[in-house]
Amino acid sequence: QLQLVESGGGLVQPGGSLRLSCAASGFPLNYYNVGWFRQAPGKEREGVSCISSSDGNTYYADSVKGRFTISRDNAKNTVYLQMNSLKPEDTAVYYCAAMESLSIATMNPYEYDYWGQGTQVTVSS
Repeated sequence: QLQLVESGGGLVQPGGSLRLSCAASGFPLNYYNVGWFRQAPGKEREGVSCISSSDGNTYYADSVKGRFTISRDNAKNTVYLQMNSLKPEDTAVYYCAAMESLSIATMNPYEYDYWGQGTQVTVSS
């Protein structure tokens, strides 16, 4: 029933910034843990960042710490991923996902129940 739609991807130069949005419909996203994941060609899907519904705790992959920030706007039923200092290795399709908030958010994609369609992020000069 919950539907997620990502937006904000695009082509940026190394060192640039993008803000991805994950807009939810059908159910309040606040009741779910939300994660951002990415998948590059030839690679497995990996966790980027996640935020817990209950306490708002955030988690980041080591590769993006200090550069990416996840946040939530309950009024807009949207979760954001602010990406700064982008590197070519950040190039991937980025997905937002939601899981039942019975526990803290994790970086394991198999624990997530709902997925958006993905948005392409390309970092290239």
